[in-house]
Order: sequence, then structure tokens, then C-alpha cells
Amino acid sequence: MALSKNLPKNIQKIIIDNPVTPNYKLVWLNISDAGKDEIEYLRKTYNFKMAHLRASSGKAFAQRAIVEHGDDYLFMILHYPVFRDGAIVSEEIDFFVGHGYLVTLHNSNLPALNSFFKLCKKETGSLLAFHFESASVLLYELLEKLIQSCYTLLDENSIAINEVEKLIFEKEPKNAVSHILSLRLNIINIRKIMQNHKNVMKKLTERESRYAPASEVKKFYNSLIEHTKRIWENLENQKETIEVLNNTNESLLNDRISNIMKTLTIFSVIVFPLTLFAAIFGMNTIDGMPFVDTPNGFWIIIAFMLMGCFGMLLIFERKKWL
Repeated sequence: MALSKNLPKNIQKIIIDNPVTPNYKLVWLNISDAGKDEIEYLRKTYNFKMAHLRASSGKAFAQRAIVEHGDDYLFMILHYPVFRDGAIVSEEIDFFVGHGYLVTLHNSNLPALNSFFKLCKKETGSLLAFHFESASVLLYELLEKLIQSCYTLLDENSIAINEVEKLIFEKEPKNAVSHILSLRLNIINIRKIMQNHKNVMKKLTERESRYAPASEVKKFYNSLIEHTKRIWENLENQKETIEVLNNTNESLLNDRISNIMKTLTIFSVIVFPLTLFAAIFGMNTIDGMPFVDTPNGFWIIIAFMLMGCFGMLLIFERKKWL
């Protein structure tokens, strides 16, 4: 392994050189936030198509996965989920894969890719790509690390789902609402990002390598297909679980609202006799209002009011509305 000089500032380079095959070397160019200088370097060095280079610019962001063949290379765009500022967002990685080289372009917010690149610098001999000196095998190892990082996000979702369950069954449905909305959004975003990966991996099983046996390469990428299936199954389970929790939480909220409305309705009906008697005895009539001019008229009227309230309570009790 050696590091090259005189490269644009955003390009890092690793040369994987197995002494067993002295006449062949594998190069990995890792480019973050590609600008004009980096794109021009790739154009001059590898003669990539301008359409592919423009799509790989740091200012461009593809809306879907792409797998296309150039003259003697494979161009690919994939998206991977990254947790940032409390939400799952999509990060794009562009790949140029040819015989003897792998070029990756991305922004600097991909911990899984950056950590794998550092590992390649320190422990080149531990790589499968070191033994095969194959860009297809190096691509497989990188994609495996990126897929493994998705499991971490799924685990975080599972922990968050357990916390939501506790909030719901501890009778805190209002606090659970924001957590449920955040989880639903994260699960939807991961599904959108990962939905095309299985088809892309199937296409990669057809790749050929000069030094790695075709059966080995196919076995490697078949394992990635299994990972994508497993991730999708976990996402389906999490989606169903959060929907059930959301329905349960809504039921609890509706039940609480119903109880509040029931209490307010009972209270308004109970005080109705008070309002009625107060309105009746408050009329400005002359010599016609009973109990008004008697010595204990006030207390008699109050007694009627209370009897009316207790009468309404008895009605509610018999109807079993209380």
C-alpha cells in the first residue's frame, strides 16, 4: 500500500498491492465533496463519460439508484440512510468500478465509508481485496460495511419502539405522539432509500473479475442480496409495529377525550336545574312569584335547586352513565 501525492485536495488514494502478483495493483480513490478539480482529474485520468462525471459532482444529488455501463467501467449511484439531527436522511455515494480501480464520490457525512477507508489504510492485508486484488471484491467489502451500518439504524428504531410502548402503557399517550411521528418518518425514509438495493445487488452478481473467480464474486454479492432482504423484512416488521402502536395510542387519546367530554356533559346537565331556577325566580314579575316574599323564601328556592341537582344525579346513576 502507498499513498500518492499531487492529487486534488479532496481525493484520498490507496494502492492495494499484493506481493504475490507484482505486476498488478488495485487502486481506490475516495473523493469527498467533489468539485471542479476532482472531476477534471477523473476525466483526464480515466476518461469517464461527462454525463457520469456531472452526476458525481458535489452539487448534484440523484433521486434514484443508477447502474450504467461505460466503455470499460461500471457507473453506479446508491443511497444509504444516515442518522442526522434526530432524523434519517439519504446520503449518496457514486461508484466508478473498472479493472484495477474503484472510485467513490460522496460527501463527508458517511461514517461507515470513512471508517472502512481508514481500516484499509491501516490493515490492508486483512482485506479480501488484498488477496484477490479485485475491484469487484473491494466493492463488495465496502457495500457490506455500508449495509451493516443500516442494521445499527434498525436497532436504534427498535429501541425507540420499546420506549414508545412504555409511554403508551404508562398512560402518557400525548408524550408518545411525537415519538411515533418521528419513528414513522424514519422508517418511511429508510424504506425509500433501501427499496432498490436488492435489484442493484442482483445486477452486480453478473460482474466479472480478472483475478477473482466468478463463482466467488457471485457468492459475495448473493450474501449482500440476503442482507438487503433481511433489512427489508425488519423494516416491514417495524412498520407494522409502529402502525399498531399508533392505532393503540389514538384509541387511548380518543378514550381520554371521550371521558373529558362525558365529565363536562354531566357537569353541565347537573348544573342545569340551578340555571333554570335562577332564571325563573329572577323574572321581574309583580305579586306572582311564589316564595319570594316569604321569610325563608331564599332557602326554599335553594332547596329546590339542590333537589333538582340530586334528581339529575339519580337519573345518571340509574342509567349507569356515571
